[in-house]
Amino acid sequence: MPDAASAALTSSAPQGFLGIAAAAPSGAAQFLLYGFVALLVAGTLVRIWLASRQMRHVAMHRGAVPAPFDTQVPLEAHQRAADYTIVKTRLSLPETAFGTAVVVCWTLLGGLDALNRALAAWLGGGMPQQLALLACFGAIGALLDLPFALYRTFGVEARFGFNKTSARLWLADACKSLVVAVAIGLPIAWLILWLMGTAGTGWWLWAWGAWVGFNLLLMVVYPTLIAPLFNRFEALSDETLRARVSGLMARCGFRAQGFYVMDGSRRSAHANAYFTGFGAAKRVVFYDTLLARLSPDEVDAVLAHELGHFRHRHIQKRMLAMFALSLGAFALLGWLSGQSWFYLGLGVRPNLAAPNDALALILFMLVLPVAGFFLSPLLARGSRRDEFQADAFAVAQTSRTDLASALRKLYEDNASTLTPDPAFVRFYYSHPPASERLARIATA
Repeated sequence: MPDAASAALTSSAPQGFLGIAAAAPSGAAQFLLYGFVALLVAGTLVRIWLASRQMRHVAMHRGAVPAPFDTQVPLEAHQRAADYTIVKTRLSLPETAFGTAVVVCWTLLGGLDALNRALAAWLGGGMPQQLALLACFGAIGALLDLPFALYRTFGVEARFGFNKTSARLWLADACKSLVVAVAIGLPIAWLILWLMGTAGTGWWLWAWGAWVGFNLLLMVVYPTLIAPLFNRFEALSDETLRARVSGLMARCGFRAQGFYVMDGSRRSAHANAYFTGFGAAKRVVFYDTLLARLSPDEVDAVLAHELGHFRHRHIQKRMLAMFALSLGAFALLGWLSGQSWFYLGLGVRPNLAAPNDALALILFMLVLPVAGFFLSPLLARGSRRDEFQADAFAVAQTSRTDLASALRKLYEDNASTLTPDPAFVRFYYSHPPASERLARIATA
């Protein structure tokens, strides 16, 4: 940001709204600018490098099924998975470049500053303007991502036979998502903005508490109020399978509110099973595509894997880690929001006679992923460790043969490549690659 902008800021008023120091040193703004650009460029280059490695590695191993899968996975299925992986990864290249350009446009090229000024001139500088700024930022971001989302669904997924949704259903889902986002997002945004403006210098602690409470509430209401807006959930009608999974859960010391089958086949051919809800509201949900593909023994093994996450308290540990990290993030935001160099260094002129709370939130949301990207390998490593532990629990409760068979079917049905690039795996994969996972199951 030119020194003239800083001079204009400091000459307008002795101190900005909510105690923002008007005499921000230009050196701090420049340091933030250079650091932000360096992280953004480095992250973009690393993403492109990893994607290139992944495509090259998968293509090199496309011609033969690797051992020990050569007697179990058809070459045609292996090549389909390789092609699917390459196409998805190739799409990530323009997405990465476009995403970087969007961040630059919002920040250093003045897009966010211009939007803020336009809304301030129209609505003034109060809460309506701040909520409008957050809503416009979110809406513009969604529109910019729309071409990639459409091509991903009706291009890539359709090409490989996974997409089952129609244009009408996709549009209905998009409209429902918008309504849910407005109904949920605006109240929590209003609450956080209100706390930022009225709770003093310790607002960030109150805002963090509100955010934690909101997330816990969402976990309770999501299975019964939100998820049914998008999918049908029917009680598991197969009495034999119901008895099996009930017996498995009883042996493992778990209870659930019920067992449900979700009509995942309406939108995708991918298969899955998961727990949802919190506390007494936990549910077990099976995709109908999963039940159609796996035997009862294999379903048991998949469910046992999910139970393993609960046995080892992975869900609780992840929640606590998320809440701890978010506490640090809110504390950092609480400090940065009062520093004029935080705005100036990122191409935004802070308001002097109106709140900057929405600006601070948006800038923080733009900067945090840029810096946090380099923590991805640590988070992915922890997730892969949890998956190994859940697999070991499933082997102890059911059968290693059934678990391995179920995983092979799921990897094949979901077109997951058997030969990912090791660096790509270490950086991104939240689940171990098939070769490592099945090898560990064989020796568990």
